[in-house]
Amino acid sequence: MKKRRVKVAVLVGAALGVLCIVGVGGRIGFEGNELFLFAMWYNRVVMGLLIGLASGLKIIDSDKNFVVRGLLLGLIVTLAITLTSGFRDWPSFFAGLAYGPVIDWAATKYGELNE
Repeated sequence: MKKRRVKVAVLVGAALGVLCIVGVGGRIGFEGNELFLFAMWYNRVVMGLLIGLASGLKIIDSDKNFVVRGLLLGLIVTLAITLTSGFRDWPSFFAGLAYGPVIDWAATKYGELNE
């Protein structure tokens, strides 16, 4: 396991989760939605963890594997909150699709140094 990669991915996921809290809270309101907002943040942290652990997963034979891998894993994780929330917030679903490749890019670029 590449510990640095996992740390970078989880940290980036957590930071993007904060952006989700701001975006979702701005759309649906903060008051009364604290649990949903926490769940959204936690979803992004889990996305970071999964992507961080997936360093050996090769989906395509290309230097752009991180894009496809991040998109696929981002889809799997963000779909979980989308389905369980009853499709409550579609912009968050699409943000999750974008965040997957961003997390994977950061984890690949900064998390695999000297490992």
